[in-house]
Amino acid sequence: MKSICRCLAALALFGLSSMASAFDLQQLSDQLARPEVIHGSFIQEKHLRALPRPLTSKGTFVLAKNHGLLWLLKTPLQQDYRITAKGIARRDGIVWQMLPGKSAGAEQNRLFLAVLQGDSSGLQRDFELSLSGDAQNWKLTLLPRSMLLKQVFNQINITGAELVHSIELLETQGDSTLLRMQDSTSAQPLSDAEQHDFAE
Repeated sequence: MKSICRCLAALALFGLSSMASAFDLQQLSDQLARPEVIHGSFIQEKHLRALPRPLTSKGTFVLAKNHGLLWLLKTPLQQDYRITAKGIARRDGIVWQMLPGKSAGAEQNRLFLAVLQGDSSGLQRDFELSLSGDAQNWKLTLLPRSMLLKQVFNQINITGAELVHSIELLETQGDSTLLRMQDSTSAQPLSDAEQHDFAE
């Protein structure tokens, strides 16, 4: 779950603005904020120093601008998470159970939701940003400023085009996480079941 929260923190940074350039952060923010709903699948590889091979997990996600994120893990185990303004919840049978919120992951989740709500003031304080490329092939590098995030990350690298393609988290302990977003589409609205999950 910590890796999910860290990825969400990375996604949050798209709400920032910066000085004008050929392709600047405000344009990237506008571009990624355009879709109301994004559906897709993900592959997450967690590289741990103590293990010769990465830990791999797969699943699907639903990102809805005015609701939050459904993160549906399929393998190696099935587990559904919901991230909203209220915090992080895990599905237990047919009921969503809220998870404790006093953690670094919860702080990163707060930053992510600040962007969904159009509040980027805190994000500008916590990260130094470097954007390269153009609207169809860009890379955003994030260096933490806040002490909380410096304890977790050395650097975050995000790539994409119209939508996000990958998020790479380089951690201070030497571990890393690579999250690849696949088959993402903004063409489908929320289903009745997804609306129900966000409404509970």
